[in-house]
This record gives sequence, C-alpha cells and structure tokens, in this order.
Amino acid sequence: MRFIRFLVLGLALFALASCGERSKFRSYSGPEVTQIVVLKGQRTMYLMHNNQRLKTYRFDLGFAPMGHKQVEGDGKTPEGVYFIDRRNPDSRFHLSVGISYPNEFDRAKAEAIGQSPGGDIFIHGRGPFYKIRRNRKDDWTWGCISVSDSEIEEIYAMVKTGTQIVIRP
Repeated sequence: MRFIRFLVLGLALFALASCGERSKFRSYSGPEVTQIVVLKGQRTMYLMHNNQRLKTYRFDLGFAPMGHKQVEGDGKTPEGVYFIDRRNPDSRFHLSVGISYPNEFDRAKAEAIGQSPGGDIFIHGRGPFYKIRRNRKDDWTWGCISVSDSEIEEIYAMVKTGTQIVIRP
C-alpha cells in the first residue's frame, strides 16, 4: 500500500513538473539559412536559403530608424553587409543574435568625427519590457532589430554564427 501511494505521488509530481513553461530553445532541421536580408523601409526581414525565402518577419527598429548608424546612441540601425557574430541565450530581450557592427568602415567614419560608432547591435525578442502595455510602441530599440519572442526563438534555432546579414534602407 505504501509503495502504491509513493508511486502515485511520484507520478503526480512528474506530471506537475512537465506542466511548466516550455523551453525557449527550439531545434531546426530544415535547409541552411545562407543569408538574412533586412529591408528597413518595408520593416521586412527574410531568412534565405540561397535564392529561396524560408521565413519572413516584420520587426521594429531603433527610435530613429532612417539612415545608417553612425555613432553610439543615435538610435539608428546599421545598413550594409555584416555577419551574425554571436548568440546570447541569456539576453534580457528573451534571446538574441549579434550583428558584427561596427566594421572597419564604421569605426573609421565615427573616428573621423571624434565619436564612438557604438556596438551591441542584435536581432532580439521583445522580452518583459515590451509586455508592459505602456512600453509598446513602434521603433523602440537603440538600433537593434526586434521581433516577437516566439519569432526570435525560430531565428535563434535557424541562424548560425557566421551567417551573412544584408541590411538595406
């Protein structure tokens, strides 16, 4: 009788534990993402396998979205060819993948005017900040590309470090 109670209690605890929050880490086994194309003006991002579109996303940008990022704090998102250079599983914006801004050209341009080019540009989720209704607005980042938390989970699973990202006006 004790064994049966112990077994039932163990199964109940196991069932409760499995009811928790689902993992933010997904798996992906489809075609390789060979390039990310970001069209800032259209607020459209494509994950590409060669010339085939695998996924399409809408996004928010920095608080001053027009033009190329030039200096730290300008609220702009860079334009040009970069690479995914890091992954952050502990991002305060759910998950994030880093963009290799600034490159040599960006650093030289900012240095020429005596400024820092900034850095830490990511594709990231919205995280808890955005869930507060008063914080919801378009183009709210400091220059990053923001998608929904569920979308960054897909992107994080699909995109590898080293993937080219082309960001166009």
